[in-house]
Amino acid sequence: MRLIITVLSVFVFSVSFAQTTKVYNNKLHIINDLEEYNNTVEQNPNNELVDLEYFVPGIILDIRYATTNNFTKQQVYKKAKAYVRWPVAQSLKFVQEGLLKRNLTLKIFDAYRPYSATVLFYEIYKDTTYVASPWSGSRHNRGAAVDVSIVDLETGEEIQMPTGFDSFEETAHSDFMDLPENVLENRELLITVMQKHGFRVYHSEWWHYDFMGWEGFPLMDLTFEELDKKE
Repeated sequence: MRLIITVLSVFVFSVSFAQTTKVYNNKLHIINDLEEYNNTVEQNPNNELVDLEYFVPGIILDIRYATTNNFTKQQVYKKAKAYVRWPVAQSLKFVQEGLLKRNLTLKIFDAYRPYSATVLFYEIYKDTTYVASPWSGSRHNRGAAVDVSIVDLETGEEIQMPTGFDSFEETAHSDFMDLPENVLENRELLITVMQKHGFRVYHSEWWHYDFMGWEGFPLMDLTFEELDKKE
């Protein structure tokens, strides 16, 4: 009986969530079909979503939404994957090459994010300062944004940043200045190396970077499992 109740609960949640997604995306064109995605790649190879784990040597994945260690307190992704569009991946490879020369490496918290996850985030925390609006979609949904930090290869630890990932505090703002000098320097290092290769930091989140030209990529709601089928 307990198993039946659990399955029914999941089913009810899934139906409710799907209905919510439908309401929010009715004025947006969101690709949720693998064939349509493949067609966009054929028309423009820059639309390809690239798996960073294999494309960028030495990159560290810490995909928080594949765990319960995130603000939702639930596992949002079934797999710990980091996909971005082809030009975004190329730029991140250049970022990584520069960091490796300093015995540092990129850590990725999140990259491409299905639109349905953006809806879930908004349903949990309705403040679009920190979560994307489901009416417009996230730049993560376009495969053109990344959440990142830097790890020191000598210690294996993340260098000290203003806050942890997914902080909704003012301290996390990219221009917040009442911080220790070393933290300011670390944040500036990340901002500088990312800007050099076509990224811009988001005001409210020191870890969030949008790729210049993000608006040229379509919104998507394909799961990582569906994207794996294209390999």
